[in-house]
Amino acid sequence: MYTSGAVGEWWQEAAVQVKTIMKYSAIGFAAFFLFKRPDDAAGAVKGALDSVFDAADSLAQFVSHLS
Repeated sequence: MYTSGAVGEWWQEAAVQVKTIMKYSAIGFAAFFLFKRPDDAAGAVKGALDSVFDAADSLAQFVSHLS
């Protein structure tokens, strides 16, 4: 029988295992996507970087309008 501390520890250990599985699954999917469809992968990375740069530009405009 579990005590409340043991259940909490079990739950944390399970969460860490799920996070590890998800991380390696995402890495595997990215590698598969990169090798099977390199043009689409490049487009996805370009789109993600464009989004980051657009967000940075918007933040810079916001800060410049504060003064």
